[in-house]
Amino acid sequence: MNFSLNAMKKSYPTTRMRRNRSAKFIRNLVRETSFSVDDLIYPIFVLPGKNKEQTINSMPGRHRYSVDILIKKIEKLHKQGLNAIAIFPVIDSKKKSKDAKEAYNPKGLVQTAVKLIKKELPNLGVITDIALDPYTTSGHDGLIDKKGYVLNDKTVEVLKRQALSHAEAGSDIVAPSDMMDGRILAIRNSLEKNNFHNTKILSYAAKYASNLYGPFRDAIDSNKNLSESSKETYQMDFANITEASLEINLDIDEGADMVIIKPGLPYLDIVAKIKSKFAIPVFSYHVSGEYSMIKSASQKKYIDEKAAVLEAMYCFKRAGCNAVLTYYTPEIIKWLNKN
Repeated sequence: MNFSLNAMKKSYPTTRMRRNRSAKFIRNLVRETSFSVDDLIYPIFVLPGKNKEQTINSMPGRHRYSVDILIKKIEKLHKQGLNAIAIFPVIDSKKKSKDAKEAYNPKGLVQTAVKLIKKELPNLGVITDIALDPYTTSGHDGLIDKKGYVLNDKTVEVLKRQALSHAEAGSDIVAPSDMMDGRILAIRNSLEKNNFHNTKILSYAAKYASNLYGPFRDAIDSNKNLSESSKETYQMDFANITEASLEINLDIDEGADMVIIKPGLPYLDIVAKIKSKFAIPVFSYHVSGEYSMIKSASQKKYIDEKAAVLEAMYCFKRAGCNAVLTYYTPEIIKWLNKN
């Protein structure tokens, strides 16, 4: 026994972990996580009107587009492999109201944009946001009472009508991001009743009340409406993890086809837990604040932008994400195609 131990000591190390890191070919062969353009969903902001393009100051390099310009932009990306986009509207302040009726207008901005995009790019997946914050004068994701409290059941009725109008326009996936209780079941029943059996529901099942959404609210022009008001009565407490499992279990039971964890990188522990517990596709949203932090740091030459972004994407995949919504989609496609 002593001889064997001594022999082992003399031959140490018999296992060298660096052997499989010694050259690029072997690193590629043993890599545990893969990432490609197939994993990307591009979130885009749509403006009313024609031939319009606006910069988003809090999201350097990103813009809001009218649908005619937008189609030209995404057509190029689609030819390079982009599978899906997620549409977020910038609603004229005159069309915002307490009852958010513009949300289900069949001739509304989102409905019109979806029809045009599906006509020009029928094989591109179109995901539409189901929430009322772009349409309410309060900036909240639902209808409010006199005290400013978001009314759950009345909001669900409007969300149901909004989702159906999107399905009728041609949306492939409706994505409720409002965090109202019971809205998945209500939307699923409405879609089934109206024969939209293949319209998928991507539920924002665990959407946290994060401090990383600011640039997005600037982009859809809801920040000034929301003012100092909080969304903490319906979005999840960022200190909680067990609650996410309950939310997702409920949404699966109600008919969700896929779920989103939001925000992204700071919440990968949630992704990993949910992926190990539930047999359902899990997406994550690399949100506006995350985008702007990387972009700002790279502009100041504090970090390498390409390296940092691609590292982040692999982190999403390593945690178990099936797909990632990221504003960096155009750059990632360019980088991947170059490689």
